[in-house]
Amino acid sequence: MSHIPVNHRLRPFYRGLAFLIGLYLLVFGIVGLIVSWGDPFFGRGDNYALGLKTNTAFALLSIIVGAVVAIGALYGRNIDHFINIVAGGVFMFAGVFGLIIIRSDLNKLNFTVATCVVSSLVGTGLLIAGLYGKTGSREDARREESMRVAGSPKGEPRRMTPSTSS
Repeated sequence: MSHIPVNHRLRPFYRGLAFLIGLYLLVFGIVGLIVSWGDPFFGRGDNYALGLKTNTAFALLSIIVGAVVAIGALYGRNIDHFINIVAGGVFMFAGVFGLIIIRSDLNKLNFTVATCVVSSLVGTGLLIAGLYGKTGSREDARREESMRVAGSPKGEPRRMTPSTSS
C-alpha cells in the first residue's frame, strides 16, 4: 500500500504504544483468569478484572492476543505492522459487534458497554500503531519523504485529475 508511511519518524513511539497495549491485554487476561478460575468457561457472572467484566474464555483470549501483540511489537520487522493492523480491525469490530449482542445469548465473552468502549479504544490504538509502523528500505523512505514534501516522487506538484474509467 503506497499510502501508508514508511519509516515514520514516530515509529518507535507507535511500537511502544502497541507493546503497552499488548501488555495491558496480557495483564487483564491474567487477572481475569485468576478472578474467574473455577467458574463456567463462558459464564456470565460478576467477575471483574481491571474494571471490566470477564469470564474464563475472555481472559484466555486476552492472554493470547496480548502476548501476540507484545511479542510482535518487540520483534518488529513489519510483523508488528501486520499484527497491529489486523488486531486493530478485529478489536474495532468486536467493540461494535459487542454492543449489538450485549443483551442476547450470543454474549459469550461477558461484554458490557465499558468492555465495548475499551475494545474500540484498543482497536484504535493498534490500528494507528499499525498504520505508522511500516518499515522499508532507505529508498522507500526517501521516496515517501519526497512525496510528502514535494507532492510526487519526481518533485512535481500533485494534480487532481478526473478519472476516465466508466
